[in-house]
Amino acid sequence: MGRSASVSRKTGETDIKIHLNIDGTGKADVNTGIGFFDHMLDSFARHGLFDLEVSVKGDLYVDSHHTIEDTGIVLGQAIKEATGNKEGIKRFGECILPMDEVLMLCALDLSGRPYLVFNADLTVPRTGDFDTEMLHEFFYAISYSAGMNLHIKMLDGVNNHHIIEAAFKAFAKALDRALEYDKRIAGVLSTKGSL
Repeated sequence: MGRSASVSRKTGETDIKIHLNIDGTGKADVNTGIGFFDHMLDSFARHGLFDLEVSVKGDLYVDSHHTIEDTGIVLGQAIKEATGNKEGIKRFGECILPMDEVLMLCALDLSGRPYLVFNADLTVPRTGDFDTEMLHEFFYAISYSAGMNLHIKMLDGVNNHHIIEAAFKAFAKALDRALEYDKRIAGVLSTKGSL
């Protein structure tokens, strides 16, 4: 079954259920009510080789903000729970990912200390039914609920669809690398002895 977690969160704005297996094969079953966001979460699962089930009922009659941000909160909680005590994992992960004209960097540390640095030049307000300003909010929510130091930086790019998709894919690959076991690591990879 691997390292997995099921997390639910219900508020007056959203009702979210996520099951994540970080030792999966890239299977995804995603329904957020936002087609482009579903596509991005599917890409995250496939390229990180995570099995991911996401069911979201959100107040899309308002806008996409609560749905996307709250999904980030719950996904971050699932990542944190599935990761467990972090014994034996590499902790750090990075990826420089090309996607057509885009070159996207993602580096992260599963340190338990949340921080987001996000730099991407998005030039349109929406891609499909996804509000582009929500890309930052989504990754901010993940970094804080997972307790992860997360850097995402666009090195080159023009097309907003490609930029957003490259960010999701680079994040998936960097996270997968951080979660890998290294038999040389005894306990957790920290001079403090805990993360």
